[in-house]
Amino acid sequence: MKIKICGMKFPKNIKEVGNLKPDYMGFIFYPKSKRFVGENFSCNSIENLPESIKKVGVFVNETVESILEIVNKYSLNTVQLHGNESVETCSKIKSQEIEIIKAFSIDKSFDFGILKDYESVCDYFLFDTKTPDFGGSGKIFDWNLLEKYKLLKPFFLSGGLSLSAINKIKKINHPMLVGLDFNSQLEDKNYTKIIEEVNELINKIRIL
Repeated sequence: MKIKICGMKFPKNIKEVGNLKPDYMGFIFYPKSKRFVGENFSCNSIENLPESIKKVGVFVNETVESILEIVNKYSLNTVQLHGNESVETCSKIKSQEIEIIKAFSIDKSFDFGILKDYESVCDYFLFDTKTPDFGGSGKIFDWNLLEKYKLLKPFFLSGGLSLSAINKIKKINHPMLVGLDFNSQLEDKNYTKIIEEVNELINKIRIL
């Protein structure tokens, strides 16, 4: 099971979490997010992370040109598209040999049929809880809805995941679930990841 720790923004915290070696670390380049890395985010903050960690840039309805510029500036491995990006946008980024995670917000009315067109231009899907705005809600959606997903594209589960949810996650029996995306439930009030909780989380998941 792949582990993604998202919403990282502070250099010291990035280094501490990096030492625990999750599979992915996410950095949000969406100015309206509370976890936006900021206009002056330094390349030094992430350049010395262990090579095993894939660095993910999270974007919302950004232009392809801006995304590629940021990917090159920060030597990102992966792009996560969290808005209403088209299949064409995904295809253009994918053509640059960049790994793509396309996020979709899930509720009871979500039509899993729309994912078919994205299947060939993404490496992974990410299923998050639907909210009025883009970004995390800190809430879990009804995982029974995952039974409607029949494609063969692997996906990450997101939306309010925490340490307390691990036992419940173990009961999900979907063959395409390959990764877990954690963010707000591992933070203190200053949007800093709590290292002890991240460490415990990673240890528990690695034995799943």
